[in-house]
Amino acid sequence: MHERTQYQQLQPEERLTIASLHLQGSSIRAMARILGRSPATVSRELRRNCSPAGYASVPAEALSAARRNAGRRPTKLCPHGVCWRVVLTLLEWKWSPQQISGTLKRMYPTDPTQQVSHETIYTAIYAQPRGELRRQLIACLRHGHSTRMPRTRGTDRRGQIPDMVSIHVRPPEIEDRLLPGHWEGDFIKGANNASSVGVLVERTSRLVLLAKMEDATAASALAGFSAKLKLIAKPLRQSFTYDQGKEMSRHVELTAATGVKVYFCDPHSPWQRGTCENTNGLLRQYLPKGTDLSVYSQDELDAIADSLNGRPRATHAFHSPLEVFAATLASAAQRKGSKH
Repeated sequence: MHERTQYQQLQPEERLTIASLHLQGSSIRAMARILGRSPATVSRELRRNCSPAGYASVPAEALSAARRNAGRRPTKLCPHGVCWRVVLTLLEWKWSPQQISGTLKRMYPTDPTQQVSHETIYTAIYAQPRGELRRQLIACLRHGHSTRMPRTRGTDRRGQIPDMVSIHVRPPEIEDRLLPGHWEGDFIKGANNASSVGVLVERTSRLVLLAKMEDATAASALAGFSAKLKLIAKPLRQSFTYDQGKEMSRHVELTAATGVKVYFCDPHSPWQRGTCENTNGLLRQYLPKGTDLSVYSQDELDAIADSLNGRPRATHAFHSPLEVFAATLASAAQRKGSKH
């Protein structure tokens, strides 16, 4: 069985030899023997890359390169293309490459020219030459700073909270995410744990609410979370799952003020609030670790939540949490109307 030989394109020095021999009147077979090439290769070279003025190595090299480039499919994310400008805009909006890819496929299901994979987007970003544009694009990615830093050591927030109700007695329909109105909560901390922002995430839609906190005390948690939960229609504030942070020690008052039932996770078990933990990671694009969170007003926090709620999610077939939550509200209103 003969091994398949791999064809190699003619090199510039070979074209220089062909030009010299052709000028001397050498035959195609003689040129082929000298070059160690097939006569067909030499004949094809003279036929394709010969200019009106005759065969010369430099013009022949240029003609060959132009033909190879013309035969290649243009890249979808070429710097001057429309698709690349769309991708750049969505990256500036802090959308992930996966969110961009999924949304383009949803918007243009029958037009492959307007679709691009998330791997292609990553490749285009990291293929940028070193400089300001490359730094800006990498900074738009969720994990723009790839160095994993150790968690800041702070005081232990866990302690004995009176009248705690364990997550293990939480109704199973909450775990299944079948019904809306069930929330997870947390505090994200600023520099030196000196400032905080309250986070609320609805488990079904992944809608995010942010509450400005004056400090990390139970009084601030009660006031901030109560104010945000009261903005939600009563049927959509059923339960609230939290870790055993001391700021939730006034959970009984929170239930009395808002009607939500509060359930507590086991110690050292962040996966029991996985939706909130994932959301905290997304929020760090807007509220980086090590910064003073007290400088953000409630209006600014609401704008950040709006931005995050408008981003498409893979878990929702690249619909946004806001779209899913709006559909949930419409469905709830329709069910209520059908009962009357």
